[in-house]
Amino acid sequence: MPPKRELTACQKAERSIQKTYRDRLWTPFINALKTYDLLEEGDKIAVCISGGKDSMLLAKLMQMLQRISDFPFELVYLVMDPGYAPENRQKIEDNAKLLEIPITVFESNIFNVANSADHSPCYLCARMRRGNLYAEAKKLGCNKIALGHHMDDVIETTLIGMFYSSQMSAMMPKLRSKNFEGMELIRPLYCVREENIIKWAKYNDLSFLQCACRFTENTESGESESKRKEIKELIRKLKKDNPDIDISIFNSLHAVEIDTFPGIKKNGEVHLFLEDY
Repeated sequence: MPPKRELTACQKAERSIQKTYRDRLWTPFINALKTYDLLEEGDKIAVCISGGKDSMLLAKLMQMLQRISDFPFELVYLVMDPGYAPENRQKIEDNAKLLEIPITVFESNIFNVANSADHSPCYLCARMRRGNLYAEAKKLGCNKIALGHHMDDVIETTLIGMFYSSQMSAMMPKLRSKNFEGMELIRPLYCVREENIIKWAKYNDLSFLQCACRFTENTESGESESKRKEIKELIRKLKKDNPDIDISIFNSLHAVEIDTFPGIKKNGEVHLFLEDY
């Protein structure tokens, strides 16, 4: 009997998506694509890879889907180097090679610009990163960019807006760019839970970048202090009494009763309930 062929790291990662984590990764990924109509025939999508676990999994899922899709679409695996430390740039390239993802890398000086800002460098960095990704994707002929935000990002962003910005706003599964005509942003991991991404990475002995920021770049052994971390901890505490509280928050975003709100904002304008009272 011939010896059993040993799988490569890439084959092992893909098989685990197909089998071990099918219900927790592949199925919710496909559900999001169908529920929110994220993918269309003829799309050319820039899958944006930051080097973290979420974007790397997204790239692999999109790659696997392309192989079996009923209709044609194109993918570009786009990596922007905003000024990574050399070892972190190398980490991204090594992981892409390990997972057999053919990345396209382009350079920018975003870290230098954002880190020299007097106010809100994180906000400025995020805006510049998004704009640069849109611009490069459009240059490559793409009509969409795909980001690796997952369900927990959606839940946490909603609570951060309520607690720290005095507003109820959510993270959309897709949206049209206001500054790049004909471009859309999609989030195919919208229904995927972060804990399952972490389990998949650990199952396959994969180590990814934790954060793209120059000051907090490290592997997943550390975590930067942030409002998001506070919200994560709050949800963990609340789940002890109500294990499904995070799911309830997510589901509530799909069942907003506008008629019960004293005020709403539409197209940047605030409207009070008294207008239609």
